[in-house]
Amino acid sequence: MRKMRSYDILGNVALVRFPKEFKKSDKLRFGKRLLNDNNSIKSVFEKKGKVRGRLRKQELSYVVGDKTNEVLYKENDCVFRFNLDSTYFSPRLSNERKEIANQIKKDENVLVMFAGVGPFSLVIAKNSKCKKVVSVEINREASKYALMNVKRNNLTSKVEVVQGDVKKFVGKLGSLRSRFIGSTRAPTSLLANKFVKVKTLAQTLSRGSQGKDVKVKLNQSRVSIGGLSDLPTTYDVIVMPRPQLKETFLKEAFVLSKKGTRIFYYDFVEKDKINEIVDKIKKGAWLAKKKIKILKTKSAGEIAPYKIRVRVDFVVV
Repeated sequence: MRKMRSYDILGNVALVRFPKEFKKSDKLRFGKRLLNDNNSIKSVFEKKGKVRGRLRKQELSYVVGDKTNEVLYKENDCVFRFNLDSTYFSPRLSNERKEIANQIKKDENVLVMFAGVGPFSLVIAKNSKCKKVVSVEINREASKYALMNVKRNNLTSKVEVVQGDVKKFVGKLGSLRSRFIGSTRAPTSLLANKFVKVKTLAQTLSRGSQGKDVKVKLNQSRVSIGGLSDLPTTYDVIVMPRPQLKETFLKEAFVLSKKGTRIFYYDFVEKDKINEIVDKIKKGAWLAKKKIKILKTKSAGEIAPYKIRVRVDFVVV
């Protein structure tokens, strides 16, 4: 049996991608060994296939241990609760999140696209002196967990969770800004009636970080597709941890940018073709009639043989 060297641990759950030649008995044997060697691991699941579509759902198969699909995970002074089947979370981006948080300046407004259950949004809010983080995610289930996580980390005054399509969200704010040139915020009176309210969510979460029951109640939490009161219409920083999609969403980012906006853009590419991503960004800026300056390109981790997640940092000038 081939020696397994790589797997992800999320809280007390291990996620393993087995070699194709592994039989069910091989997987079970490896899973039991994980449980025996690491007392903190209570469940082992197999990762099957790729993360799918804009909702970024990962197909999982139970191997051994507790049959729980909810995880309590800690990183960068934040605690996250999420469902493995219906939401996406990558522990391998922990250092990325902290690195970006360290670059946020005092009183800056930050937009996080494709925000999921809130890892980038919460780490930035918790570890910087930003004014506001707007966290946009299309997956309804992920947005509900993001709201829980905002409450759990006592960040309700700094993080706004917006559930909806990024394009519709940007379209609403862009049209409002064009009507009120010179203002960086949408008037509350215009946005107040455009909320899509979320019913009060009260959920009891078992098996907390110390094995205790944890209760989270979200009252009057707001999720919006069309707008949010006192929401910035331009941002100092835009973070784009994109799924593997053909569309860049750079057009939407540029709509909400201004002179000096810093954008952290993620994409996927073969190791020797990073320049193609830079060229794609420059083309997007040209189409949006924006001038930009590339600040940095870096690998944000290998996702397959010879293929990496790349981050390109640039500023609107």
